[in-house]
Amino acid sequence: MAEGIKVEIVSPEKLVYSEVVHAVSVPGVEGYFTAMHDHAPFMTPLRPGFVTVTSESGQSETFYVRGGFADVSPEGLTVLAEEASGLADFSQVELEAEIKAAQEELERAASMEEKSYAQEIVSALLNLAIEGGQAQRRAW
Repeated sequence: MAEGIKVEIVSPEKLVYSEVVHAVSVPGVEGYFTAMHDHAPFMTPLRPGFVTVTSESGQSETFYVRGGFADVSPEGLTVLAEEASGLADFSQVELEAEIKAAQEELERAASMEEKSYAQEIVSALLNLAIEGGQAQRRAW
């Protein structure tokens, strides 16, 4: 059996996830990257998006993260997120409120940097709504 990579996803409130997995996909600022056992060490800021962990058996679990850093070291991958939640943690009502607030933030954004960041959040939340809807349909 191949060795895995230890993954920890941490938000300011709690340890969201901690397991040894086959692979993990992370939304770095320069694009998504995948880390596996024996990955080269590095650190990158995160953009809003999804962390997807894949177990040795091929099962996937997805988490939404907003901001923070990812640190790959010989010990594994640590995601220190400003906000992190599993897809199951979002209710449709909460998600719709988050999307509305993010769209209002986008409308208020003055600079191109603020607009770009706000648009990333809106897009990630809309993708979260789509992913959450698909997960609910798969459960039925």
